[in-house]
Amino acid sequence: MTPHLATFENLIGHKFGDLALLERALTHRSWAFENMPGESDENVREIENESMEFVGDSVLGLVIAEQLYNAHPKDNEGALTLMKHHLVSTATLARIADKMSLGQYVRVGRGEEKTGGRKKQALLANTLEAVIAAVFLDGGYISARVFVARIFAEELRNATPKNSIDYKTMLQELLQSEKMAAPSYNVISTEGPPHDRTFSVEATWATGKAHGRGNSIKAAEMMAAEEALAMLNGNKTAKRGASN
Repeated sequence: MTPHLATFENLIGHKFGDLALLERALTHRSWAFENMPGESDENVREIENESMEFVGDSVLGLVIAEQLYNAHPKDNEGALTLMKHHLVSTATLARIADKMSLGQYVRVGRGEEKTGGRKKQALLANTLEAVIAAVFLDGGYISARVFVARIFAEELRNATPKNSIDYKTMLQELLQSEKMAAPSYNVISTEGPPHDRTFSVEATWATGKAHGRGNSIKAAEMMAAEEALAMLNGNKTAKRGASN
């Protein structure tokens, strides 16, 4: 066992019976192609982690669905689905992977390394799915459930239907549908001590601006986007009423 893999085992809290599963989960296709010249695509695919991502995605979805069902027994299917989609999104997976410093353990090719592959959202998210698959294939569903529940603990605690709505993406898509550029977000003020900050953010787009406040910049941006959507949808309703 290399120190690299032993360190990662300690990090994720799972001792592998078959260490080859972990090694494969941490091998990006760029590394496999560079280090297996002349090999067939089939042989390369046996080394890199893409097919493991497929397994990990399914295991992750089941674990998150179970956790949400147990934590929110009174919520309907729509609310549970909204939270699940948010939790298994590329952005959430990449954020969790980044907290784990997963990128530094991935085997990537030289070209991918030069383009900052270790920090790319998609690569981090896909690798985390592969690691979940490795834990599942090595230790079964219970081991995978324990692992996922632990690394998603904070996200699961904070999951609510409202928190799972991505107002920023919704605003951008609405503006694009109206042939307008994406909005810009600027922090206009910061209040309070370092441990209890409140941020004020202004969202600006071609035809208006909206404001939001929150205890993080992300939360303030989301509130500003929600306000912008309300303004834009209100304007649409008003225009329809005037034309009738």
